[in-house]
Amino acid sequence: MDRRALYVISLQVKRWERVGRPEIQKFVGALHGKRAKKGVFITTGRFSEDAVKYVESIDPKVILIDGRTLAELMIDYGLGTTSMAKYEIRRVDSDYFTEE
Repeated sequence: MDRRALYVISLQVKRWERVGRPEIQKFVGALHGKRAKKGVFITTGRFSEDAVKYVESIDPKVILIDGRTLAELMIDYGLGTTSMAKYEIRRVDSDYFTEE
């Protein structure tokens, strides 16, 4: 038995406005061909409702990441982003005014 097959995760990324169920079904077919138990499908756009429902009802496990979620992950992990501003919050240090 090839133990590496237990850890195969396939990834597909599309720069599309909308990804439908047929594209997800093709991806799932590729997962079966590679004996992958998990897959991640990323798009810069959105997934159709049919695609989302399909993924909820199948095995292997497929995670869908749409454009909004992708942007949030990029911001959270600082990937491909630039800091626009930093803020400093100050408070009065009461110890500064105590007499010794």
